[in-house]
Amino acid sequence: MSESPSRGLFVTGTDTGVGKTVIAAAFILYLRAQGVDVAGMKPFQTGFRSVRTGLRGDASLLARSAGTKEPSNLINPCSFRDPLAPLVAADREGRQTSLVPVEDAFAALASRHHFVLVEGVGGLGVPLTPGETVADLAVLLGLPLLVVVRAGLGAISHSVLTAEYAWKKGLEVKGFVLNGAHAPPTLAERTNPAAVEAATQLPVLGVLPRLAGRRAQVAAALGNRVAVWARLAAALGLPGGGEARTPGGEPVCV
Repeated sequence: MSESPSRGLFVTGTDTGVGKTVIAAAFILYLRAQGVDVAGMKPFQTGFRSVRTGLRGDASLLARSAGTKEPSNLINPCSFRDPLAPLVAADREGRQTSLVPVEDAFAALASRHHFVLVEGVGGLGVPLTPGETVADLAVLLGLPLLVVVRAGLGAISHSVLTAEYAWKKGLEVKGFVLNGAHAPPTLAERTNPAAVEAATQLPVLGVLPRLAGRRAQVAAALGNRVAVWARLAAALGLPGGGEARTPGGEPVCV
């Protein structure tokens, strides 16, 4: 365990559609099973007009997984109609974007909860404001990264490029989760974990399977992959790095 536990984690991906939200929700469920008071946050969300009628999409899944009753504008401060990069989506609506409401919302959640898990949008280079990207938001919030990577072909290059960009911004990368592996795994899926670790000198915390079903069900199933989350919890200095409890409540030695 680290000497001083992290106050939060920023979950990003090497691309859009790699499963960031389900991975984030699974880790939230795992942390709750360890007794950690955790809140989930989706600062920027596109594809939805507003949160005035309640949380939707990724933000809703994170909030439900955390079991918190926080105001929608804290969990998802910025929401836009078109499923595009936030800066582009905002421009199409004639709106301006700013990291200020996100920083304020994070501070409010961090004052009420032991740990805040923040999910980005797309990859680290996605523009949020003129001149600021997802990586800049992670820097502003002072959070380390978990990088979700598609398990198959392309994982090595995508992981290296993401790690290099993160380091350029001064961000700490706690490790990778390779997501969506087939059963049985392809040749690339079998060899990628070792290759990613060799190329980046960073840990692959686990390889998670491709699962069918509603996202909440998939998150619950992945939350039981205790070994993966125990390694991440240990890297963050959080409970659950040794003998851990599954979201179902049974102790599991990892």
